Amino acid sequence: MYEDFEEFKPVNLGFGGSTLAACVWFFDKIVTPVRHPNTFILYAGDNDLGDGRHPEEVLIFFREFLIKFRQSYPAVPLYYVSIKPSISRMEIIDKIIYTNKLIEEEINSKEDEVYFVNVFNKMIDEEGNPISRLFEEDGLHLNRDGYLMWREIILNESLLVRKPY
Repeated sequence: MYEDFEEFKPVNLGFGGSTLAACVWFFDKIVTPVRHPNTFILYAGDNDLGDGRHPEEVLIFFREFLIKFRQSYPAVPLYYVSIKPSISRMEIIDKIIYTNKLIEEEINSKEDEVYFVNVFNKMIDEEGNPISRLFEEDGLHLNRDGYLMWREIILNESLLVRKPY
């Protein structure tokens, strides 16, 4: 991340096994110490579904995160990266698709700077299966090719504006 997004001077707030629910729960401890961010990119929700949560619950967590985020950072653009398809989570692929739809619709209903970055569609083949060359052997975590694809999508296909820092 530090190499791929070097020009943005990223701060990694990720933690192993993170869920969107945990991002809300630990918001004040993890997110608010970051002072004056120019942009915020959020990837969460994948593990919530993997833990058995329902799409509607993940949407509620997203809404709660957004409320907390706006209270702390009223004018900072927020980019939500869609939940990725995973080889190891094909049994819940319909839930992933539905959750992405719910969150995208929620974002599209907002008038502030909240954006949906769709990585899902670029990570599946013509049959709707995850592209295996993008994943580690576990079929869940991205490998370098997967992260390079994300970088391209985030930098070139989102509304992210490059700013000198």
